[in-house]
Amino acid sequence: MTKTSAFGIDFGTTNSSVACVDSNGRVQMAEFPSFGGVTDAYRSLLYLEKIKEHGANSVKSWSGPEGIEQYLAADTKGRLIQSLKSFLSSRTLTTTDVFGRRRKLEELIARILRELRQKSEVQFGEAIRAAVVGRPVQFVGAENADDNAYAEARLRESFRQAGFESVDFEMEPVAAAHFYESTLDHDELILIGDFGGGTSDFSLIHVGPTIRKRGRSAADLLGNAGVGVAGDAFDAKLVRHLVSPALGAGSEYRSLEKMMPVPTWIYSRLERWHHLSLLKGREVMNMLDELHRYAVEPRKIAALRYLIRNDLGYHLHRAVQKVKCDLSSGPAAVFQFADGPIEIEANVKRSSFESWIAEELHLVESCVDALLKSARVNAKDVNMVFLTGGSSFVPAVRRIFESRFGVARLRSGNEFTSVARGLALQALERSKQA
Repeated sequence: MTKTSAFGIDFGTTNSSVACVDSNGRVQMAEFPSFGGVTDAYRSLLYLEKIKEHGANSVKSWSGPEGIEQYLAADTKGRLIQSLKSFLSSRTLTTTDVFGRRRKLEELIARILRELRQKSEVQFGEAIRAAVVGRPVQFVGAENADDNAYAEARLRESFRQAGFESVDFEMEPVAAAHFYESTLDHDELILIGDFGGGTSDFSLIHVGPTIRKRGRSAADLLGNAGVGVAGDAFDAKLVRHLVSPALGAGSEYRSLEKMMPVPTWIYSRLERWHHLSLLKGREVMNMLDELHRYAVEPRKIAALRYLIRNDLGYHLHRAVQKVKCDLSSGPAAVFQFADGPIEIEANVKRSSFESWIAEELHLVESCVDALLKSARVNAKDVNMVFLTGGSSFVPAVRRIFESRFGVARLRSGNEFTSVARGLALQALERSKQA
């Protein structure tokens, strides 16, 4: 197949997307079958099952919407692995056990990327071997430049294993800026806020037709900043306040005639819903059996045990996402999650949710203010603020920017695909310069 297009790939913590741009600058998003419809948001997850073929055991995997459908249809659940991007900066979590065999993180991510590439190739009718790929300003868990470089190197290796021959990285908020720039007929100094599942990233950059005409220079980018706080952190607070108490958090069990608190580390893992599958091991399940035997509130521990044994992280995540979306559009919502012995229903006020995420909101505020200060830019000199990503819909997040820049200067659009579109446009520019 002859290469006539350029490609941008946004491999996200929760969702991924692929954009293709032709020589005339027309951008098209890859779309994938999903529950009888189509979606341009490819879930960044991997579902694995042990199967027997020709008398031998093997492991088969599915990713994206197909992985979700396979997981939901399975009577005996396999292994559902989510948010792998969040572990890239970790030097201790380099492998995970999959049906008794250690698998490298890069290999698991490569499985997702390979299917994402192959499905996109079918739609676009050409091979995808090179792409501009997004990366966060600050990877989740990264504490310094070395950690970020380590995470990027692991991501690059994953793309190599997935069949990519050439990968160029670009900061995700810078890519979103390129997409926004394509809509402008005048020059602006803009602040881009890109809210992903694991990170919130910000860039101050000059954009517009003048910059496009003369060619972009390093001086156009006034600064980048990022913080490891975003949608997953907001979800964690909802789990802490709405889910964990119903599953035994804060309760006690009897041990040698003493009352002991149920270990809190279990619920810390539970708050990071993509860690839930990591709990599904013999040692943890045996511990939960013992806790259930001596628990003051055994029904709650039984519900926790059921959640982990049946690997219900995806179902829990959907329920949390729903109430978070409902709280973005109204002052109150009802959280509901029921499966087997688990029955949770709670009324939630938006004001309560905002108090729960106050610390995370402060970190985002501090990151934005530090970027303005380091770039020596006054808020009044920023022409426009472009917000992208799912958490940009959260009213408390928007108020951070409204209070500094005013409602009139806030823009949104293609919140879930603007990074991929911008990456594709950059890929086209770079191909012309080559």
